[in-house]
Amino acid sequence: MSALFSPFQLKDITLRNRIAVPPMCQYSADEGMTNDWHLAHYTSLARGGAGLVIVEATAVSPEGRITPGCTGLWNDAQAEGMARIAASIKAAGAVPGIQIAHAGRKASANRPWEGDDHIAAGDARAWETIAPSAVAFGANLPQVPHAMTLADIARVKADFAAAAQRARNAGFEYLELHFAHGYLAQTFFSSHSNRRDDQYGGDLDGRSRFMLETLAAVREVWPENLPLTARFGVIEYDGRDEETLSESIAVTRAMRSGGLDLLNVSVGFTIPDTSIPWGGAFLAPVAKRVKREANIPVASSWGIDDPIEADRAVADGQMDLVMIGRAHLANPHFTYQAAQKLKADRPSWVLPAPYAHWLERYRSSAAA
Repeated sequence: MSALFSPFQLKDITLRNRIAVPPMCQYSADEGMTNDWHLAHYTSLARGGAGLVIVEATAVSPEGRITPGCTGLWNDAQAEGMARIAASIKAAGAVPGIQIAHAGRKASANRPWEGDDHIAAGDARAWETIAPSAVAFGANLPQVPHAMTLADIARVKADFAAAAQRARNAGFEYLELHFAHGYLAQTFFSSHSNRRDDQYGGDLDGRSRFMLETLAAVREVWPENLPLTARFGVIEYDGRDEETLSESIAVTRAMRSGGLDLLNVSVGFTIPDTSIPWGGAFLAPVAKRVKREANIPVASSWGIDDPIEADRAVADGQMDLVMIGRAHLANPHFTYQAAQKLKADRPSWVLPAPYAHWLERYRSSAAA
């Protein structure tokens, strides 16, 4: 069996293979509520054979949405809609996961196809953004955020815990905390955006405090037997890569001690001016180093859409899970076709039994 199609166990959850569909925002919700599009979208992804399907970045509060079209888990009505999605993913054979998030200073933005910039001041759809410090992202997101008070920090940590509890009650079996991509947690970690002089700023202990305390709050409510994971931007490609990566590994070790089960390795995206070396599996060596030095299972994505490359990443110990996003949007049955390309044993196992039956019957008829 290829490495990519070997099962993977994390806590009490066993994935049927090492292929995961990462969170990919659909920007199609209304007041945080999912709809029929989300149900059809996630069901189709799960039906294609991936071991894990993670629902898009879901805001823990209204202010935490990236755009007005983002999903939310700040009330029970939203959780009811999410329960339908979790059940449909599981019925299609994949493990249902969800990412919970707060967009911080990147919130209150237009949807990507409507500008991908901050909603204009005075627009009724806009809201005030928050961040560790009153420092704007810049470029197309120039709004200066409100610097969070200690009460704000306590409230957001509680929001994460409440959203995690709703995710658990909705039937999700894998939770990812969004600590990456220039959103709220990442801006606490990065000295580019955190200018605080209290216990949540300054040295590494201060800048990592929000992430560690948020993880601890979620750990209290998320079941011990289910995977608790995070997506974290461990590198910025800003010319200080070794320093940032070393600090990120130290924080990852602390998160591991605090109950984190897996890290989804990503880029910080905290500042607009960087030199990211885009290319196939460009984060694979970084993920391998994090895995080795922090002693934690890892996943990663970015530019991985070739089954052979994905299989090699697992076989070489660079990743335990491979996050494959856009290739699944282009072809929901990517996993099934990857199994065929890699000549995995009985690739029909990734298809639901009724589909596998009819395909096998067709092959038998054609052979006759």
